[in-house]
Amino acid sequence: MNKRIKLIYLILILTLNFSCVEKKSTEKKTNKAEWVVTSKTDTLKFTSGIRAIFQDSKGNYWIGSHNEGVSYYNGKSFEYFTTNEGLADNQIRSIQEDKNGKIWFGTAKGVSVYHKGMLKNYFTNTNEPKYEWNKTNGDLWFYAGEEEGINRFDGINMNYLIFPKTKSKNPDNTYSVTDISKDANGIVWIATYAALFNYDGKTVNSFDNEKLNLKDNELLHIRSVLADSKGRIWIGNNGIGVLLMEGNSVINFSEKNHLIHPTSTRRGDKSKPGTLEHVFAIEEDSEGNIWFGDRDTGTWKYDGKTLTNYSINDQLSEPMIWTIYKDNKNNLLFGMEDGNIFKFNGKTFEKQF
Repeated sequence: MNKRIKLIYLILILTLNFSCVEKKSTEKKTNKAEWVVTSKTDTLKFTSGIRAIFQDSKGNYWIGSHNEGVSYYNGKSFEYFTTNEGLADNQIRSIQEDKNGKIWFGTAKGVSVYHKGMLKNYFTNTNEPKYEWNKTNGDLWFYAGEEEGINRFDGINMNYLIFPKTKSKNPDNTYSVTDISKDANGIVWIATYAALFNYDGKTVNSFDNEKLNLKDNELLHIRSVLADSKGRIWIGNNGIGVLLMEGNSVINFSEKNHLIHPTSTRRGDKSKPGTLEHVFAIEEDSEGNIWFGDRDTGTWKYDGKTLTNYSINDQLSEPMIWTIYKDNKNNLLFGMEDGNIFKFNGKTFEKQF
């Protein structure tokens, strides 16, 4: 009987040890580089919004969707990466390439990197936030679903940097990052719902309702930011249109150009035709024109004097522009809510993917 009890006890111990090994192995796997096997199609199959477009140094396109992962286009076919292939999440918010040719994806729940057929994930360690940004380094910045700060990769670790909080007048806003732009001086501009921040390598500065000269009936809900070639900072809002910062001056660009409707609530209500109130994307083309992507009214081009409004395609059931991207040949690509991508040919818009 004693031998039988000892045998049962031994089996139990071995089972528990095996279970622990399996658990540790599973936990470790999340940060381990894994080989990727992808599916292919002849045409882009995304039906959810196009949130990110990127052309790498070899000329290949990487397309990030709202909830269907990433597609890679080599000029012949489209390959797909989802959580099934190892992505951290299927919502892709940013795509960039580092100096070693690695492709980085900022997702809604972490950062994934692809290199030589392998994917590896990095997840934010919110238990070890950093408040002193200048004690970190690295040129790769990511917003991966956090509501208090931003990730900065130093080559080995993801550093979670906390924003210096401002007094938000919109209780529904968080400090979730919506866009990032870097100016000619290397200053990083970071848009969040509640405020705009910049970082010059030493100091983090914040721009809230007061610093951006908002009126009492106006609330920040920033969705995009662009530092252009002339040193201007363009800030796209969901509700109050475009703010323009030049030096110490800030104006409501949409209002100045009579592009906010007199009956507008300056919130998230649907825009009237001919207005520029809900700006989710901003880009500068090769000639210095500034392009705005509005949620409801198509795209607008500003040449420094005149604003021109374009409808991407009147047949689109969902005309919202998620992103505008200038590729390696200076083509402007427009990522739409319904999964289409259009290219501006100088006069009209033609479907690219």
